[in-house]
Amino acid sequence: MRTPVTFKSNNLAVAGMLYLPDDYDGRPRAAVVVGHPASGVKEQTAGRYAEELFRKGFVALAYDAAYQGESEGEPRGLEDPFQRAEDVRAAVSFLTTRSEVDSERIGGLGICASGAYVPYAAQTDRRMKAVATVSAVDPGAELLSDPVVRDGLLDQAGVLRTLEAREGTAYESNLIPATQAEADALPAGTMFAETYGYYRTPLGQHPRSTGWAVARFDLVAQFEPYRNNSWLAPRPLLMIAGTEADTRVFSEDGVARAGENAELFDIDGATHVDLYYRDQYVAQVVDKLVDFYSTHLKH
Repeated sequence: MRTPVTFKSNNLAVAGMLYLPDDYDGRPRAAVVVGHPASGVKEQTAGRYAEELFRKGFVALAYDAAYQGESEGEPRGLEDPFQRAEDVRAAVSFLTTRSEVDSERIGGLGICASGAYVPYAAQTDRRMKAVATVSAVDPGAELLSDPVVRDGLLDQAGVLRTLEAREGTAYESNLIPATQAEADALPAGTMFAETYGYYRTPLGQHPRSTGWAVARFDLVAQFEPYRNNSWLAPRPLLMIAGTEADTRVFSEDGVARAGENAELFDIDGATHVDLYYRDQYVAQVVDKLVDFYSTHLKH
């Protein structure tokens, strides 16, 4: 059973989809909050994983981040990592109000950029008893690790804020290649090159997922999602990545910073975006997630 829901995050109405197992018998269940990638919406890969988990007997909640999708907030498309983390906490709070959910058995799942936001939120929100990620990306490290690129983007951030103050309009950045030619011009096999085939074609395209965002690079630059991953202990952390994903390094980093409570699980032969939708890889990820959450949420 799927039920549209709303809840508040920093006083903004966030739109979600609550997935309740068809065999629900009235007893509180273990539940998982599922965060979507940057530029994504709940109807894409986050919804796919929420549906897979609810079919395995979990309550699952996928939602649109504030400022994005069907959720409230201006400017539209704002990608603020600190707000995104607050959305995760707000989603957990919402689940604690539901009679279908055992509030002592809530887990988090972050996909792509939410693979940074969910662990970051869970470091201090101990209501999440088990944390997992799929194709995790650290947005700041991905965009700003090169000092030359960082300086350029930070200079641009100031210019854009000035223009916004003067004109009252927030300027968007294109996070996803707009054409196949743009994608082909990027290094083959990289996350950004892959995203065109998912977000810009019928494969994963959705009208509320535009691929454009108001990216506050000055905020992203100060967001270090895995720095305090050791605070997750003794709660478990599972980070799943494809062996062919250029973004696998972020899962390696997240696990290394957590300690013995953390596991890096590889999906052999898979790229970053493969784990969004390719059935043969998603099936492997789901099997691992179900085992992980069943063990640690006592499902």
